[in-house]
Amino acid sequence: QVQLVETGGGLVQAEDSLSLSCVASGRTYSMGWFRQAPGKRREFVARFSWVDGIPYYADFAKGRFTISRDVAKNTVYLQMNSLKPEDTALYYCAAAGTMRSYREGEYDYWGQGTRVTVSS
Repeated sequence: QVQLVETGGGLVQAEDSLSLSCVASGRTYSMGWFRQAPGKRREFVARFSWVDGIPYYADFAKGRFTISRDVAKNTVYLQMNSLKPEDTALYYCAAAGTMRSYREGEYDYWGQGTRVTVSS
């Protein structure tokens, strides 16, 4: 069982920046970020594959968010710039624990979430 611990959420103003981090306690094949705003479904934000080293982003995240990784620390980061009130959500870190999950785009492990609130 892999544990994921997210840090870095908080309250910021519109156009501010915020960085989230997620450290995994064990081996993973990809790590990513999802978010869930109040009253909405959880949505994909970005992910970084350990297998091919390629980052993937949701359309709304392209150009504003950057996902990166530190292999030695087994950590993935999400740098969020030019934040908007609509970015307000609970941000979850997720990880694929097997190659099969990675290939199927599934996530086996989830963090508890870190809250991001963007005021206008």
